[in-house]
Amino acid sequence: MTELRAERPDDLPGIRAVLAAAFETTAEADLVDALRAGDAWLPELSVVAVEDHTVIAHALLSRIVVAGPDGDVPALALGPVAVLPERQKQGHGSAVIRDALLRAAGESLVVVLGDPAYYGRFGFGPGAAHGITGPWSSFGDAWQVLPLRGPVVPGEVLYPPPPWSAV
Repeated sequence: MTELRAERPDDLPGIRAVLAAAFETTAEADLVDALRAGDAWLPELSVVAVEDHTVIAHALLSRIVVAGPDGDVPALALGPVAVLPERQKQGHGSAVIRDALLRAAGESLVVVLGDPAYYGRFGFGPGAAHGITGPWSSFGDAWQVLPLRGPVVPGEVLYPPPPWSAV
C-alpha cells in the first residue's frame, strides 16, 4: 500500500534518488537541498509517496510571491515533481501532486512550468490568462497557475534568491 505524507528526515536519501533517477541528473535534487536551507522551504509541502519503506515519488511546493499593484502576495511554486522511472505511469505523480495541493488549501495561488495537458487535469491554466508573469512566461501555455483561494491578483512571480547567493 502506498503512503502519502510530508517528508521526514530519513526520506532525504530516497528523495534524492527519485529526483536523480527521474531527471537523470542531480540538478533537481541539489535544488531541493538548497530550498531546504532557505526561506522558501515549507516542510509540510514536501510530499512523498512511500511503499515498503522506499520513496517512489516526490512533489514539492515552495514559497514565492506575486508582486502585484498593491504589494507582494504570498503564493507557491510546484516543482520539482518526480517518480522513480520504473513506477511512472501508475498514478504516483498525480497522487503526490494532489496531496501537496490539498495541504496548500489555505494558500492563494500555485504556479508551475510544465506540460499543459498534464497539469491541466489538476486545474492549472495559462498564467497569461490571469495576468501572472514571471521568469518562465516566455514558455507560453507551459507557464501555468492554479488559483486556490480568492481572486487572482495579477503581477510578476518573484522567486527568492537561492540560499547560496548570500555566501
